Amino acid sequence: MQRYARTLMGAVSFLVAGMGAGTALAQEVNLYTTREPGLIKPLLEAFTEKTGIKVNTVFVKDGLGERVAAEGQNSPADVLMVVDFGNLIDLVDRNVTQPIQSKVLEDAIPANLRDKDGNWFALTMRARVLYASKDRTNIDAFTYEELADPKWKGKVCIRSGQHPYNTALIATIIAKDGPERAEEWLKGVKANLARKAGGGDREVARDILGGICDIGIGNSYYVGLMRSGAGGPDQQKWGEAIKVVLPTFANGGTHVNVSGAAIAKNAPHKEEAIKLLEFLVSDEGQELYAKANFEYPVKAGVKADPIIASFGELKVDPSLLTDIAKHRKAASQLADKVGFDN
Repeated sequence: MQRYARTLMGAVSFLVAGMGAGTALAQEVNLYTTREPGLIKPLLEAFTEKTGIKVNTVFVKDGLGERVAAEGQNSPADVLMVVDFGNLIDLVDRNVTQPIQSKVLEDAIPANLRDKDGNWFALTMRARVLYASKDRTNIDAFTYEELADPKWKGKVCIRSGQHPYNTALIATIIAKDGPERAEEWLKGVKANLARKAGGGDREVARDILGGICDIGIGNSYYVGLMRSGAGGPDQQKWGEAIKVVLPTFANGGTHVNVSGAAIAKNAPHKEEAIKLLEFLVSDEGQELYAKANFEYPVKAGVKADPIIASFGELKVDPSLLTDIAKHRKAASQLADKVGFDN
């Protein structure tokens, strides 16, 4: 089990690996998370202050599902929190989650952003948006399909086609239009690249400022991190150089990915675990999430951070995340087939 050991940060509590269901204590909940402890600490502190329930947090950078599966029936994990809907579905496939019913969760989270059987729930969203040069473009509306329009030849920047952010987008195109049209589209996007696909989303903004490309695709929350100055003065310049447009599919809305959580299969504190998830989708929890990492709330009526809200109204594509996930492998294979990263 040494391969799974992780150093916990700051005031985050270390959970003794030997603690199991037989030694469960009341009024506490054990959270396994791939999210940086410093990011979610304000939410957990607010939950404890409101409920009196202590949160013991274990930061697991890689292999969270594998770890919980290896711990088996004696796993102390109550809540499993990850980023990317593919990772949520992987937890279900590993049989380390359990279905729950909660009217609070069902009322707060749209049906397309949670498992129909109650195995996992989205807690926040990040939109896959268009970054466009303020100086060289004048775009008010855009579709993902337009990324393949020849008029953008040599003007598009994007990270690797194998990154989960992009395989999810490709998988959605497959789900909507079929594999043949998706292949044609992806070939068109590749033909329009200004440089080799790679780097991160923030580097897309950097290269737009540098004149390498005019448009690109990136996640919404990176714009918040750049423009707020959280990433330093250089990144602030990158963020200010781009206009953000919320693209849509030609027959749908804006593509989003999520962070989310599930209740562990052998959760020793199931009741407290459900209370934690319900708090995270409350108005207070959603507002804290929005401030912590510039993510979109999943609950309707809760305001996003002003930087994110400035992009305009987000109209989330109604595709079920579980349906998109079925095409993830095909999306990865398609990126290889067209040589997207070459």
